[in-house]
Amino acid sequence: MSPKLVLVETAGPLNVGSVARLCRSYAINDLRLVAPRCDPLGEEARLMAVKGLPLLQRATVFPTLAAALADCGRVVAASGRPEGEPLPLEDPEDALAWLLAGERALPSALVFGREDRGLSNDELLQAGRLLQIPTPTPHGSLNLSHAVAVVLHDLHRVEHRALAQGQPPAPPAPPAAAVADPCPRGVIEAMLADATELLLEVGFLLPHTTAARMAKLRALLQRAQVSGPEVALLRGMVCQLRWASRRPFPSSQDH
Repeated sequence: MSPKLVLVETAGPLNVGSVARLCRSYAINDLRLVAPRCDPLGEEARLMAVKGLPLLQRATVFPTLAAALADCGRVVAASGRPEGEPLPLEDPEDALAWLLAGERALPSALVFGREDRGLSNDELLQAGRLLQIPTPTPHGSLNLSHAVAVVLHDLHRVEHRALAQGQPPAPPAPPAAAVADPCPRGVIEAMLADATELLLEVGFLLPHTTAARMAKLRALLQRAQVSGPEVALLRGMVCQLRWASRRPFPSSQDH
């Protein structure tokens, strides 16, 4: 199952159209737009999309990144900032291999931020891994659609190599009804317990908002009110805590 591709507050219609064209070329079937700052179906975007126009027309618009990731398991976000990240930056190959190794029953996602300022720390914390495209100069910020092209090329290469080494391909996505509730209450409780233990171990290394968010999620769970966006935030926090503690990510049998 190919990952979802998520663009956050894209301002350039040419970029939106170019990304739709890239998605078609690399067999990405789900384009999600978070609060776009342009008309994603305007003339410029449509002209750039070329044969990716049907995908662009099917693109789903979400009000927030958390809403766009509510049904996703593993999430990788791209960042062009050289420092100050809430999670360690990884080479694309390592981050994408982790993305492809996720639980097959849940969708995964690739997230790209705004052209002018990328993703905020709060948005980056919703990802399990951060990747950065290496460049030979210190002025290595790429145009949004160029960055998407590089990452999708690397994703195709990593997936092709995995298949060549005998790893089975991902099965087709289950019907929508089968993933309508991808995170049962018991799994949420297990993630909260896991995050609580990890926070006691390495919480001092992380932003104070992590503990505050966990307290809010626990209160919501007690009232049986945890929604899809909140589940996505919890998944991101567990990934973040595991990174800080250097514990391996659990297999699909664990969670």
